[in-house]
Amino acid sequence: CPPPPAWPQSLSVHLCRPCHNREKAKGLGKYICQRCHLVIDEQPLMFRSDAYHPDHFNCTHCGKELTAEARELKGELYCLPCHDKMGVPICGACRRPIEGRVVNALGKQWHVEHFVCAKCEKPFLGHRHYEKKGLAYCETHYNQLFGDVCYNCSHVIEGDVVSALNKAWCVSCFSCSTCNSKLTLKNKFVEFDMKPVCKRCYEKFPLELKKRLKKLSELTSRKAQPKAADLNSA
Repeated sequence: CPPPPAWPQSLSVHLCRPCHNREKAKGLGKYICQRCHLVIDEQPLMFRSDAYHPDHFNCTHCGKELTAEARELKGELYCLPCHDKMGVPICGACRRPIEGRVVNALGKQWHVEHFVCAKCEKPFLGHRHYEKKGLAYCETHYNQLFGDVCYNCSHVIEGDVVSALNKAWCVSCFSCSTCNSKLTLKNKFVEFDMKPVCKRCYEKFPLELKKRLKKLSELTSRKAQPKAADLNSA
């Protein structure tokens, strides 16, 4: 087969005006207006995820020429004064209108998906959050950064902490899960369903259940003990 023809070293490419403008905007790191197809030198107006020159639109309510600060609501564009008069909440994260469910927290309003933990950035989605110095945290990261959260009431423990059953409790929340009588670490109690049960309530348990709990307690205790090899080396 004959070799392919050699391309000339300099090759000029002819582009239509919209494509030329698109390549020019890409080189400048700017947007192309989706209406006139020219480069947008100023701040673009983003409408339905597309960029436009702001002066191509007018406020739906007052007819005033819009700027890049225009707000979209239900498929229509409004200037800031008209939008504010409509009483539509603005998200504290993205600064866009909130048309659906609103989260009120930290003195602001948020889209549900934009109200997130300041540490892991996962949305709370209705779960409890904890506030510290104007920021919101999930239970795990608040506990890691600032303190303990009570296993019973899920509130941050501000006073003394009761550490029992590998959990943290408020003094007022540490009680028998069966009769609600207050407990301290000096009281005798057993763990049942990850909660404390006082000795009096435990004695009322069926014999078979007490045997099962005792066996589980012994198994847990053996796992917690160091191995014989470790003891000999010590």
